[in-house]
Amino acid sequence: MNTFEKKMLDILRQGKEEFGVLATKAEFEAEGTRTDELLRLLEIANKADVGLALKVGGCEAIRDMLEAKQFGVRYVIAPMVETPYALSKYIAAKDKVFSAEEQEDVSFLFNLETITAYENLEPMLALASAKPGCDGVVFGRVDFSGSIGTGRAGIESEQVTSSVESAALACLESGLDFVVGGAVSIDALTNLRRFKAIHLNRFETRKVVFSGAVLDLPNLEKALRQAVHFELLWLINKREYYGLMHHEDEKRIEMLETRWKVLEAG
Repeated sequence: MNTFEKKMLDILRQGKEEFGVLATKAEFEAEGTRTDELLRLLEIANKADVGLALKVGGCEAIRDMLEAKQFGVRYVIAPMVETPYALSKYIAAKDKVFSAEEQEDVSFLFNLETITAYENLEPMLALASAKPGCDGVVFGRVDFSGSIGTGRAGIESEQVTSSVESAALACLESGLDFVVGGAVSIDALTNLRRFKAIHLNRFETRKVVFSGAVLDLPNLEKALRQAVHFELLWLINKREYYGLMHHEDEKRIEMLETRWKVLEAG
């Protein structure tokens, strides 16, 4: 492990011990995480003894689920599930890839991140809470705010917050996990505590997943600052890794360009 990864490991270890960190997080969807990156993140998570949450590429992303199974992912999240039909495809896909025994060690969730999904929530939760079903919902506040036209400026607005509270209550009544993500920072703490008063199993930043129970801690601001630091280190580490690969080839490219010019001239 390099210096950046060791610092990331320290943050996760401290986060688990003091701040209820449950997992780190990767995305095949919006982030486009490559397999080699995922393996580096997985090693850090394993050494810190936390799980890995993976957002797959869609409701029926079989290949992504096969990799999630191979790498021992703790949470699988499907993005942009807006209708009962899309949710049924996700449920069928996870049942195709994971046996019933294997599913005991994994939580399968879907993202509620648009107004369309919100309007279809009742029949979707009925499907999710039935057998075979899935385990819960992740409310993606950034995309949800975009879908109703408020953008990032409206993430902590009463309009978005009341929608999250309504979804939390619906999940509670359906016996499903409820997770909140999307621009989770110090500014979100007041609203996160509102959600917890109803039903909140976990909340997540871009790279770190926390237990909802830690919202009662007095020094949670430090935990969220550490989560930002973790993401920053991850991005720097990624830049250095691919930058090194790029520089490794520069001299050979120069040599081959020179050789090609000679051959072409001949």
